[in-house]
Amino acid sequence: MNNMSDVNDISQADATNKDANRVLDIVSLYPKDMNIYGDYGNVLTIMRRAELYGYKPVLHEYNVGDAWPKCVDMILGGGGQDHGQSRVTDDLFARADAIRELAKNGVPMLMICGLYQLFGEYFETIEGQKLKGIGVLGEHTIGQDVRMIGNLVEHSADFGDIVGYENHSGRTSLQDGTQPLGLVDGEDCGNNGKDRTEGARKYNVIGTYMHGSVLPKNPRLADFLIRTAAQNRYGEFEPKQTDAQRAELAKLDELADCARKVAVTRPR
Repeated sequence: MNNMSDVNDISQADATNKDANRVLDIVSLYPKDMNIYGDYGNVLTIMRRAELYGYKPVLHEYNVGDAWPKCVDMILGGGGQDHGQSRVTDDLFARADAIRELAKNGVPMLMICGLYQLFGEYFETIEGQKLKGIGVLGEHTIGQDVRMIGNLVEHSADFGDIVGYENHSGRTSLQDGTQPLGLVDGEDCGNNGKDRTEGARKYNVIGTYMHGSVLPKNPRLADFLIRTAAQNRYGEFEPKQTDAQRAELAKLDELADCARKVAVTRPR
């Protein structure tokens, strides 16, 4: 029979193993081709905030032709020009089954602009080229001559007001079963300039036209992705922070609030 010392040793070992296994595997999707308007800042924000919550984020930069990571807790993708979308399409379809399965299993994902479009049903360029999407989000996009550009505020029930910068000519329409990320106040902005929707949500997958980058200015959205990733992998989101980490996180939130206030005062 184990004595009390043995029991204590086992308990301490279990606690040590649990702390050691606080890894979160973060995939940055196509950073070489789909990374404009500061979208890589979303990756940097997730990595730092996860560390400040006491997790150990491991970054996997996945580009065309790379080996797919063995473990995926979150996927982040940025925007790109039409030619960038064309370059990644074949590779994206080669990974589509795995990505769709991860989405159905609740893995959080954030797709910006160009990859938001390719996660839908299709994107038709202004020249008439039709790029098929992988169908994670129920939406499709048609390119237009006029771009929608400028700072934007959208209202979200789960994340409050989201502040970002849109710059796109595609007009995106949502299908049944896909909810908007939020609603905008005026016309000529958002998904299509008509129905006041912006972005899309299905499972824990979020698509949006918000560049800027969006996560540094919107910590509630960043924390949703981190919390969901931790819950999926470990069954719970359990921050383990030092006082210094709490103080840094509070400072980041303060800076985010300042950046949001400045952004909303600037004209489109």
